[in-house]
Amino acid sequence: MQTPKINSVFQGRSFLAEKDFTPAEIQYLIDFAIHLKALKKNNIPHHYLEGKNIALLFAKTSTRTRAAFTTAAIDLGAHPEYLGKDDIQLGIKESTEDTARVLGSMFDAIERRGFSQKEVEDLAKYSGVPVWNGLTDDWHPTQMIADYMTIKEEFGYLKGLKLAYVGDGRNNMANSLIVTGAMLGVSVTIVAPESLQPSEEVMEIARKFAAESGAKPETTADIEAGVKGANIIYSDVWVSMGESNWEERVELLTPYRVTMDMMKLTGTPDEELIFMHCLPAFHDTETEYGKEIKEEYGLTEMEVTDEVFRSKYARQFEEAENRMHSIKAIMAATLGNLFIPDVPSIK
Repeated sequence: MQTPKINSVFQGRSFLAEKDFTPAEIQYLIDFAIHLKALKKNNIPHHYLEGKNIALLFAKTSTRTRAAFTTAAIDLGAHPEYLGKDDIQLGIKESTEDTARVLGSMFDAIERRGFSQKEVEDLAKYSGVPVWNGLTDDWHPTQMIADYMTIKEEFGYLKGLKLAYVGDGRNNMANSLIVTGAMLGVSVTIVAPESLQPSEEVMEIARKFAAESGAKPETTADIEAGVKGANIIYSDVWVSMGESNWEERVELLTPYRVTMDMMKLTGTPDEELIFMHCLPAFHDTETEYGKEIKEEYGLTEMEVTDEVFRSKYARQFEEAENRMHSIKAIMAATLGNLFIPDVPSIK
């Protein structure tokens, strides 16, 4: 039997930031993830990474990212090896270059969830194997495939939809959402205080893609104007991992909490409106953080109310499951020995 030709569009490439790929390639990964999800649901084996060894490097903990990479690797027939911040000397006793060269000689691919974007870029530069960005301070590309996959499953299409991201707009999630949306024709509005809006550099990247897709990437501090006409209201934690500026963020962002009143402000029919959150979410006081915030600031809910979180609009758990399917698509496309047809243009 003749071995199928491996398409070079994805094979051997790292996945470090959405902007490094074309809009059609991002769309392809979303559709491939939906296909792999169908295989999983129908118990159809898809061991595209049989015999591969994958290093999972985590400087930041995460329930969903670790679980998704581990289960995705196993489903694909690969062996994942988890290495936490106490298991390796990256950046402490050993340079990124040295670590990359060692791991690249032992593993077929590397996932890194940490802080520095330059660090994952250096891992890709020196390891000689595909590197997947599980999150940095600048970008969260694997989350984007899951997020826009969830949206496409819900609506059946992407181009022409509006997403309003409400809260801290100067973080990796806001950066990735507005750039990826611009690539796919989704108009993303960052609704945040002026001091927490995306940088001009990020907005320029989004505007460049939007010029081709027809999307309208925007920022505003005006909540009513920002959420009007939205199909998706998206929120995230107010304080990112590694930060401790709770008092400042609580003061700035309490008015931006997602409530049922905010959902109604969209003016969008119920059947055309959903809520999303990449998790974890502080929607009650059933966590240590939640209890501390209640004691310190008197808040029982932060970025989203419990009412919205548990409502008919909520899609955060479907979104969380899709982390596995989307990561599987990224891994299989960039590392697997499978035939991938030419990537078509987005229609």
